[in-house]
Amino acid sequence: MRRSLLAAVAALFLLTTPAAAAAATETPPAVPSDLTATEVSFRGDGGLTLHGTVLSLASAKSARPGIVLVHGAGTATPRTKLMGEAVAFARQGLSVLIYDKRSEGYSLFHRSYSQLADDALGGVAALRSQPGVDPAKVGLWGLSEGGWVAPIATSRSKDVAFVVLVGANSQQPLRQQTWAVAAGLRKAGVSGSLVDRAELNLYRTLADGDMFPEPYYDPAPTIAAVRQPVLGIWGVHDLLTPPQESPPGFAEALEKSGNRNYTFRFFPDADHAAHLTPDGGVTRLPELAPGYAELVGSWVHDVTAGRPPLAQTSGPAPVQESPTVPVDPPAWWESAPTQLAALVLLIVAFAAYPVIALVRRLRGGSRAPVSRAARFLSAAGLTVVLGSFAYLFYLVMTGGKLAAPGPVLAGRPLIWLALQALTVASVVATVLSALAWRRARGSMPRGERGRLGLLVVGGLVLIPWGLYWGLLLP
Repeated sequence: MRRSLLAAVAALFLLTTPAAAAAATETPPAVPSDLTATEVSFRGDGGLTLHGTVLSLASAKSARPGIVLVHGAGTATPRTKLMGEAVAFARQGLSVLIYDKRSEGYSLFHRSYSQLADDALGGVAALRSQPGVDPAKVGLWGLSEGGWVAPIATSRSKDVAFVVLVGANSQQPLRQQTWAVAAGLRKAGVSGSLVDRAELNLYRTLADGDMFPEPYYDPAPTIAAVRQPVLGIWGVHDLLTPPQESPPGFAEALEKSGNRNYTFRFFPDADHAAHLTPDGGVTRLPELAPGYAELVGSWVHDVTAGRPPLAQTSGPAPVQESPTVPVDPPAWWESAPTQLAALVLLIVAFAAYPVIALVRRLRGGSRAPVSRAARFLSAAGLTVVLGSFAYLFYLVMTGGKLAAPGPVLAGRPLIWLALQALTVASVVATVLSALAWRRARGSMPRGERGRLGLLVVGGLVLIPWGLYWGLLLP
C-alpha cells in the first residue's frame, strides 16, 4: 500500500524524465580487426537467459585469464556500454565477457544485488567454458553498482579467481546516493537547507516508501567474506562514490578477515568510471585513464600466476569536497505514510477554498471573501506544496554530478528562494486568515466557517511541514 501510493505520485514526474537506459540488445557488436568476438548465451538467476560477447586478441595464447564485466546501475543496459573497457582489457591478453543486463526483476524502484550476483556467476561459468580460457583464471570486474554485486558473487564461488572494482562504494547505497546528489548540488553552487535538509529527507522518505532499492544494504560483511585478490580503482574526481571514504572501508573489511591481497589505485584526471574528465568529473570522455587498462592486465596476469600484491595503495589523493552523512530510517512522524497524509491534507485544504468558490459562482451564489489573505494563502500554499514536491523530485531524478538546479543566488536556486518566500508569506497569510475567521465566525454561515477553517488548518500544518523540508530555514 505504502509503495503503491508513493509510486503513483512519483509517476507523475517520472513520465517527463529521460529513459534510465537503452534497451538491451542481442545484436553482436562490431569489434576491431585485431580482436575476435564469440557470441554466448548463459543462464542467470531464476533461469533467465542472458546474451553476451567474448572478446579476445586474434593472436591470443591458450590458457589465458578471463574477466566478466558487471554493469553499473541502469535497467537493461546493453553490453556495448562497456565496449571501451572490453576492447582495452582484451588487448592486454585477457578474454573479456560483456553481456546485456537483465530488465526482468530490475527497475528504478526494485532490484536485487543478490540476483545480479547470480547473473554474474552465470557469466563466469560461460567464460570458463570458452576455448583457450583457463577456467582457474577467470574473475569479475564491477563498476559502481557492480562494486556491490561483484563482491557478493566472489564471496559465493571459488570459481572466481579475483575481483576488480571500479568506482566501488563500501557504504550503504542510500548514504552514497544522498552524498552524490548533494555533492552535485554543491558543485553547482547550492548550499543551505535544500542540500542539508530537503534532499536528505526526500531520500529517507523514498526509502521508507519502498521506492529506493536496497537502501540499507551493508557491504562490509560481504567484502570481509571475499578471500580472493582485490584490485580497487577510483578516479580522483569521482562525484558519484565518495573517493576518500570508500577505499578505507574496503581495506578495513578485508583486513578484518585477514585478506591482505588487495591493491588500490587512484587515477588523476579520471571520473567515477576511471575515464578521463576535463572538468573535475562532470563530463566523461570515451578515453580510459592512461595506465588503467595496463594496470588491470598486469595485475590479473600476476594474480593468476600466483603473485598477488600485498596491501598496496598508490596514486594522487582523491578529491572529496564534503563528507558523507549517516542516513537513518525515519521516525513514525516523518515516515512515508505520514508525509503522504500531510501532503494530501495540504492539497485538499488549499485547493478546497477556490474550488468551493467556483462551485458557488457556477450556481449563482457567489459571496465576497471574508479575507483577502485567505485567497492568497490558498494560491500560495498550493504553489508551495506542489512546486516544492515537483522541484525536489526533479533534482533527485537529474541529480548527482549533472545537477542542474537552475540559476543560483547566494547559494540558493532562484526557484527554491521563490518557494521559501511564498512559504513565509503563507505563514503570515495564515495568521491574518485565522484572525479574520475569529472576528467574523459569528456572522458567517456554517459552510463558510468550515471552508475558511479548513484553509487555516492547512496553513497551520504548513508551518511544521515547511520546517521539516527546509522551506522555513535558511
